[in-house]
Amino acid sequence: MSTASSEPSPVLANAHAQLAKAIETLGYDEGMHETLKSPRREMSVSIPLRRDSGEIEVLHGHRVQHNFSRGPAKGGTRFAPTVDLDEVRALAMWMTWKCALLDVPYGGAKGGVAIDPRDYSQAELERVTRRYTSEIMPIIGPDKDIPAPDVGTDENTMAWMMDTYSVSVGHTVPEVVTGKPVALGGSQGRAAATSLGVTQIALAVLEHKGIDPTQATAAVQGFGKVGAGTVEFLANAGVKVLGVGDQYGAVQNEDGLDFSALQKHVAETGSVVDCPGTEKLEAADLLTMDVDLLVPAAVEGVLTEDNAADVKARIIVEGANGPTTGEADRILNEAGVMVVPDILANAGGVIVSYFEWVQGGQAYWWTLDEVNEKLEKRMTGAWNRLIATAQKHGTSLREAAMVTAVERVAEAHVLRGLYP
Repeated sequence: MSTASSEPSPVLANAHAQLAKAIETLGYDEGMHETLKSPRREMSVSIPLRRDSGEIEVLHGHRVQHNFSRGPAKGGTRFAPTVDLDEVRALAMWMTWKCALLDVPYGGAKGGVAIDPRDYSQAELERVTRRYTSEIMPIIGPDKDIPAPDVGTDENTMAWMMDTYSVSVGHTVPEVVTGKPVALGGSQGRAAATSLGVTQIALAVLEHKGIDPTQATAAVQGFGKVGAGTVEFLANAGVKVLGVGDQYGAVQNEDGLDFSALQKHVAETGSVVDCPGTEKLEAADLLTMDVDLLVPAAVEGVLTEDNAADVKARIIVEGANGPTTGEADRILNEAGVMVVPDILANAGGVIVSYFEWVQGGQAYWWTLDEVNEKLEKRMTGAWNRLIATAQKHGTSLREAAMVTAVERVAEAHVLRGLYP
């Protein structure tokens, strides 16, 4: 087990500041604040890996369960070189609020391994996944904590996690993870769920603002599982995506980017950079493009006090977790920019993960149309409630979302009581 650091990283400090503001608004005492701030359980593990060369390397991973007052913990598994305990703590906390805001019966969790998947073979990644799963197995399970894919992981990762867990308990347990291949009990629509949810919210905001999607422009930061799908769905809805970027750089086209060409180029080269029919764009300039809609869908902390004042988009829909720092939030709010917080905007993945978990428990599978219809109902319903709450209390969308989510978790905690 690990102890909390005295000086949290910027991403964790941002998560703590958001909670503190909601606690102040709700008038909760310091005991409740500390209860909701502190992770319920943390595990850090060493992961010995035998490389294909025969050499042994030791990697490090974590799993944090922030809260399970409203149900079992739920959250992604991230394979990235930036993974550390504070990042995982922050992401687990945001997952708690996300589940509460969408009224999904889970608490928040997150896990990850500090590794760059690009530097490892498929066989090595399988060995890392299986050893990591075996190390955290005491605290995961279909009624304890249900992992899902995140940055650097995919449905293959989830298949290996599910198999490792199932072999250990002696029978197949498909609902121990979500985001699996459909052939192994995954849900139709899960792979695209986060991107589709981001797009559904973006279109709802455009409608709220009186902007015709076919006349709207957008920029999307990130071209991974969330960003690429968002570009495709926005383009299908008639939105002209002028710029897109990834970790290697950014490209633009004032007439709108061709998603198929981008997809083909990324499949061939691994990046959007130098895609035919595009012009080079400095990565930093992507966030300040003159567009109606900006979707940061890569990593946390990209909108800061240094660039927030230069943002020209009037709408920001957070496809990534924690892309906007607290100071940037203040600057954007004062400038009249509508920021849809991550705990709503990118919740499509956890909603369909919930659907997958339910289907796995019942061994009864829904069609793609059923999944997407239920997803849209959840996302648009949550949006309508959130905008009504923000307007009623005169707050930003993030403040309204945090207050709603924190209140729900606190209510569950109070109703359950304190043991012993």
